[in-house]
Amino acid sequence: MNTRWFYLTDPNAEDIYDRLPDLGGRVISAAMANDYTPLQYIDPATGEAVGWEYDAVTEICARLNCVVEWNNTSWDAMLAAISAGQFDIGMDGITITEERAQQVDFSIPYMTSQQFMLVRVDEDRFTTTAEFAADPDLLIGAQPGTTGFYTAVYDILDGDEANPRIKLFETFGASVQALISGDVDMVLVDAASGRGYIGANPDRLKIVGDAIKSENFGFIYPKGSDLVAPFDAAIDSMQQDGYLNHLNVKWFFLYDPNR
Repeated sequence: MNTRWFYLTDPNAEDIYDRLPDLGGRVISAAMANDYTPLQYIDPATGEAVGWEYDAVTEICARLNCVVEWNNTSWDAMLAAISAGQFDIGMDGITITEERAQQVDFSIPYMTSQQFMLVRVDEDRFTTTAEFAADPDLLIGAQPGTTGFYTAVYDILDGDEANPRIKLFETFGASVQALISGDVDMVLVDAASGRGYIGANPDRLKIVGDAIKSENFGFIYPKGSDLVAPFDAAIDSMQQDGYLNHLNVKWFFLYDPNR
């Protein structure tokens, strides 16, 4: 086993690493959108693709004896591409839902997050979803087909997916840039990614209000993939030995995108 992290609290516990499958150096084709700071994005200082999910999957393959082949694709194309078997695994802070589970298989959750309202730092017109919904001049930015889009439609506005108050963008980063420039007034963001964008724009962005809803993130695979069980075992080992918490501290609290 290549990696050892924090010792388990029970010294008599069975070695979690020795129970992990060995994939024999198998190459795993991974799809990434590089649009969800700090889970996966292009570091502006280096031009390199980095983030929580890159580190997590690299560590998973270290534990399972596999090699990751990274592939960039858009969020819009990812579910269909994974469903069609074009890639072995996909990730982009993807919320586990029953509807998506009809198209792809999910891993066990690797992160639980909550959705919040991300706004400009000088925003003072609303602090609740009810106040936002009551002002017809306020606009929200979202990506079509995401949980943020559906939360905007069904939990904040009137249930009309064609509501003109929702402005659609190809990437999550584009919706945040539209917020910064004043083209929209709010973007829904999970707590983890929100910390990343606020860290990169501390004088421009803030979160207001309470959490709207919780969501679990998972990796996606083609239906019937033989990678689900070994990856789940590796994720479980990373939960047990503290590695997932290490990634949370590294990417959500210590990493400085403005370095």
